[in-house]
Amino acid sequence: MFSVYKRELQSFFLSPIAYVFMGFFLLVTGLFFATTNILSQQASYNSMLGNMSFLFMLTVPILTMRLLSEERKNKTDQLLLTSPVSVLSIVLGKYLAAVSVFGITLVVSFIYPLTLFTFGNPSFVEIMTGYIGFFLLGAALIAVGLLISSLSENQVVSAVSTFGVLLVLYLGGVDILMQIINVSWINSLLNWFSVYNRYETFGQGLLGVAPIVYYLSFCAVFLFFTVRSIERRRWSEV
Repeated sequence: MFSVYKRELQSFFLSPIAYVFMGFFLLVTGLFFATTNILSQQASYNSMLGNMSFLFMLTVPILTMRLLSEERKNKTDQLLLTSPVSVLSIVLGKYLAAVSVFGITLVVSFIYPLTLFTFGNPSFVEIMTGYIGFFLLGAALIAVGLLISSLSENQVVSAVSTFGVLLVLYLGGVDILMQIINVSWINSLLNWFSVYNRYETFGQGLLGVAPIVYYLSFCAVFLFFTVRSIERRRWSEV
């Protein structure tokens, strides 16, 4: 797994993808920080992070579109699948490389809340809790993008499909279903499954066990589906 992870992480930084992702993410975050916190003189950084969740629709497709689609297009996936490395190790290596790029970007973005400490006294614990939730939300959506990337050999199709799925999640696909169904217990179940709603706990500065377990389980389920997708295609080609 480590060899796949190292290879994938190097390929991110040897191509423009990592720099485009990081540059765009930090630029938009900086603009939001300037308008939400600096110009309005507000010290609540987590509310800005919550408003920034829409950015995943635009950045996650950039990060995940080539992870498995490029391997299929270049036929190098056969080399990986016939290597001693298991399919799970391949998926985890690629996934962790993408998450690492996202994590590095978040570390760099910490320069923004540090600015608040020079002018005020915001809660460090609350900001770190918000960052943990934001990281888990991003990791969950990257898992979705990785699954979609495994379903097509066209990077553009993967990117557009990922954008579409994340757009539905962001615009409240769950809320729309709740309004249509309008059954209390079903609506409660749908609300529980909403990936974006889970960030609200972190945004309030609360580090709960339930949302952490939810995000980790969400990632595990989509990684499992990715492994099954690759294995199904491999056996169908035999």
